[in-house]
Amino acid sequence: MIMLDAIQVTGQKDTRSGFGDGIFELGKSNPNVVALTADLAGSMKLNAFIKAFPERFIQCGIAEANMIGIAAGLTIGGKIPFTTTFANFSTGRVYDQIRQSVAYSGKNVKICASHAGLTLGEDGATHQILEDIGLMKMLPGMTVIVPCDYNQTKAATIAIADYQGPVYLRFGRPVWPIFTHADEPFVIGKAQQFSEGSDVSIFACGHMVWKAIEAGRILKEKGINAEIINIHTIKPLDTHAVIASIKKTGCAVTAEEHNVLGGLGDSIAQTAAKSFPIPIEMIGTQDTFGESGKPTELLKKYGLDTEFIVAAAEKAMARKKA
Repeated sequence: MIMLDAIQVTGQKDTRSGFGDGIFELGKSNPNVVALTADLAGSMKLNAFIKAFPERFIQCGIAEANMIGIAAGLTIGGKIPFTTTFANFSTGRVYDQIRQSVAYSGKNVKICASHAGLTLGEDGATHQILEDIGLMKMLPGMTVIVPCDYNQTKAATIAIADYQGPVYLRFGRPVWPIFTHADEPFVIGKAQQFSEGSDVSIFACGHMVWKAIEAGRILKEKGINAEIINIHTIKPLDTHAVIASIKKTGCAVTAEEHNVLGGLGDSIAQTAAKSFPIPIEMIGTQDTFGESGKPTELLKKYGLDTEFIVAAAEKAMARKKA
C-alpha cells in the first residue's frame, strides 16, 4: 500500500499513450498479439506497433462492427486481437456485435477504448460516452478495466494479453498526472489501496483516482482520515476489499467519469446492500449527456472535481452520524 503523503507525481502523460506503449511491448514478446483499428491508428497511439509489426496490424476503416467480427474470427486461429477506437464507437456503435460475436461466444477479444468520459473535451456530447462501463459490465463474462494513469494503463494492457476471455479496457485522451510506479504489477480484479482511513471510504476509477487522492489530502488537513481505493477493475469487482473498507469506515464515496447510473457507484452500492449497508454518496454525471468544453472545466461543471469529492465525503459522514 502507498501512503497518501508519499504519493509523488513523476510526470504527466495521457493514458492512451500507456496503451500504445503497452501493446508495442506486447508485440515484441507475444507473436499472437494483433492490433486492429477503425481509422484511428494515430489517435490510439499504434504507430510504434505498426512500424515494428506491420503484418500484425489490420486497418478496418470506419467500419467498427466489421472490426469486431474480424477480431472474433482471429481468436479461432489462436490470435489475441486488440480492437481500437474511441470508447463511444467501441461500445455503443457495435454493441450487438460485441454481445453476439464476442461475449456470448466467449471469444478472447480485447476491446481497447480511448477518449472516454467528459475529458474527451471539445469533441462534445456525441463522443463523450458516459454509459460504456454500464453497457460492458452487464455482458456476461466481460471483464471491465479502467486504469488510473499512464503507468497503470501500460501495465493493464500487458496483463490482459495473458487473460483468457473478453476484456473491455477503458482509457482517455488528456494529459494526466503519473503517480503509480512503473514497475508495479497489474492484477486483474485486485483493488489498489492508496491510504488507510477510519472515517470514510473513497472508491474511484480512471482519472478520478487522482482527484480522490487530492480530496484525501484536503480531508486529512480537516482531520478526516479517508481510505482511498482504486477500483481499476470494475468487473470482476474486488468485493473483499470493498466490504473490508466499508466495515471499517461505515460510509463511502464513489467517484467515476461516467454516469452514476450503471457504473462503479452502482457496483459498490450493490455490494454494500448485500453485505453491509452504509451511506454512500456518488460522484459522476447525473443522468445527463456532456457538452463541448475544456476537460478540466467540464469536470468542474458536472461535479466531478476534487472539491465535490471532499463535500461528498463530509455528507456521507454526516449521514452516518445521523
